Amino acid sequence: MPGIAVAPYLTYTAAMKSNEGTTEHGEAPPAPPASKETIATAYHEAGHAVMAMAVGRSIQKVTIAPGKLQFGRSRLGTCEIKKGRSKGSKDQLEDDVLVLLAGMVSESRFTGVYCPAGASQDLREVSARLCTRAASQRQHETLLKRMLSKTEHILNDEANIEAIRAITKELLEKTTISGRAVKHHFEMAQRRHA
Repeated sequence: MPGIAVAPYLTYTAAMKSNEGTTEHGEAPPAPPASKETIATAYHEAGHAVMAMAVGRSIQKVTIAPGKLQFGRSRLGTCEIKKGRSKGSKDQLEDDVLVLLAGMVSESRFTGVYCPAGASQDLREVSARLCTRAASQRQHETLLKRMLSKTEHILNDEANIEAIRAITKELLEKTTISGRAVKHHFEMAQRRHA
């Protein structure tokens, strides 16, 4: 399941031998095409990252490498947000919900539909946070619709669409990218559409 994490994790990678995985001319062979699930996961994680940047959060790293969550469940990718305060947030809970919903909204640009199953962990987190503001089920549903609409609006900005595409492309090429790379793509897209 794609997800969002706030604690940094250690990542270990295997080193490749100097001539392993190259053609006779020293070039890397073309990568096999990514599966639809991998592409959807890349869009999902890129959406979390772009929304986090939009609300003033800093990213540690983003990955589409499968991994494990607590209690033995698995995840397809993660966007790790650096701990600490966000820049001038007026409503921390709203920012959290926007970041959580952004994965599913961004992924739907590729798939054409929301995938609640793939965003189930994110949606559980959204529900838990919204319960602190909603006194009834009806208020909860109204608040969720409003937050979903706001997420779609923010991610529909041309600069954010460009940033999501750039981050997705790099995730598909490299599997894991740094927060610095995310910030670069986000800021370049913002400048081009200013």
